[in-house]
Amino acid sequence: MTHRRIMEALSGLMLGMFVAILSSTIISNALPEIIGDLGGGQSAYTWVVTAALLSMTAATPLWGKLADLYSKKVLVQTALVIFVLASACAGLAHSPGMLIACRVGQGIGSGGLAALAQIIMAAMISPRERGRYSGYLGATFAVATVGGPLLGGVITDTPWLGWRWCFYVGVPFAAIALIVLQKTLDLPVTRREVKIDWAGAFLISAAVSLLLIWVTFAGDKYAWLSWQTYTMVAGSLVLGVLFVLVEARASEPIIPLRLFRNRTITLASLASLFVGIAMFSGTVFFSQYFQLARDESPTMSGILTIPMIGGLFVSSTVSGLLITRTGRWKSWLVAGGVLVTAGLGLLGTIRYDTPYWKTAVFMALLGLGVGMMMQNLVLCTQNQVAPTDLGAASSTVTFFRSLGGAVGVSALGAVMANRITGYVKDGVAGLPPQYAAALAGSGSANNSIPDMDALPGPLRTVMESAYGHGIADIFLISAAVAVIALLISLFIKEVPLRTDGAPAQAAAEEKTAPADPAPAEDRSPEAAGAAAKTSGAGEKRVSG
Repeated sequence: MTHRRIMEALSGLMLGMFVAILSSTIISNALPEIIGDLGGGQSAYTWVVTAALLSMTAATPLWGKLADLYSKKVLVQTALVIFVLASACAGLAHSPGMLIACRVGQGIGSGGLAALAQIIMAAMISPRERGRYSGYLGATFAVATVGGPLLGGVITDTPWLGWRWCFYVGVPFAAIALIVLQKTLDLPVTRREVKIDWAGAFLISAAVSLLLIWVTFAGDKYAWLSWQTYTMVAGSLVLGVLFVLVEARASEPIIPLRLFRNRTITLASLASLFVGIAMFSGTVFFSQYFQLARDESPTMSGILTIPMIGGLFVSSTVSGLLITRTGRWKSWLVAGGVLVTAGLGLLGTIRYDTPYWKTAVFMALLGLGVGMMMQNLVLCTQNQVAPTDLGAASSTVTFFRSLGGAVGVSALGAVMANRITGYVKDGVAGLPPQYAAALAGSGSANNSIPDMDALPGPLRTVMESAYGHGIADIFLISAAVAVIALLISLFIKEVPLRTDGAPAQAAAEEKTAPADPAPAEDRSPEAAGAAAKTSGAGEKRVSG
């Protein structure tokens, strides 16, 4: 495909991604006001974020497997429709519970869009050229990420609109994306008469859900070491073991276990798990930091995060172009790990009164690192698999990243709430007794989102300091997790990027008998393509 044809085909895909990311990030700066308006607390704040990550994590492997079997075009359109309908329903939410339920629907749709974007791009473009176009997707991600909070802040601060329009605004963009996708995206479809592994999909969803429910409520509703903990952890482990047993026997498993015989895929999945913890946990609480610790408006909160998004935009675009030119990707992956660790570590030193220019530099380092790591972990995995496993392998890496993000946000959200409560108690202890009574009367002592404007001056300073310190502690923990991701990426072997795309590989496989259906240990790209699985002897290739 020529560059022009590829860009035409990617235009609708990037627009669909833009809508999904915009609708996801647009609530970030509005969330403190949304939760306050719906009468929720810190637990509801965390669950609004976690619910979308949870459903996205559980749905991603299923979307990836469906992409190996059915029309990728129809699937990405379906994911977009699900996401937009859930967003519209979220705008009608009248309680935290209803909003969380709608966020589950958003997560299912965004899980499909996140996985299918990488899969469709890999189906059209060779790994060597993919870095260039991954940069375009990264730029789209960055623009939507920075545009979402800014637009959300403006909508929230506009009295005649209000936060509900944060969910409605993406609907017209989604309609345009659907039309563009219908006209521009045309991919060959390999139809295979197989049964979907619904048992595997249910077991992995149940295992992840139970784990996240435990992590979210541990330390708040019950102690970390309690019968609830033992029951939920044991149940999650049992479900995980059952999932592995089912996958080992399934003819078309959701996550093919044989993929993990390849060291690169195994290490990339593990690194993605820890990158997800560091990336989501290190960024999702920025809106609370700027609004509750620094007394900024939702609009300004979006503007103040521009350095981080700018770093992500620059690094994803530049690294993608240079990877295409040189074919070398590991140095970018390792450099990204170093920058993520440094950025989060430095953010762990901030307080409510830290000069903004320091915070901006630290955020820029984090953004630069995320842009280098996120796309290259997917790229090195796609470079190791045959076309028949492209969807499953791509969604596996995305699954582990989403799982890490969901676990990280849940666990660190609970840790942050406890740290803030502790810092508030320590700060109030040094104030006259009437301030303790004022704190109890405001409801801020019960882990609810405080109304800073309603607090007396000294008590407000205590609350701002507590939020600044508590969120900084989360950054420090995330930095320790980022170190693990960096160490794992050091052991990923750099294999030269293939120069043939998925259709060319599939055509070559029809002339080459497979020697081994499983991906070998860091095999050469040529061997990986020759040894692809050809189980669908009666497959029919159609356009769709």
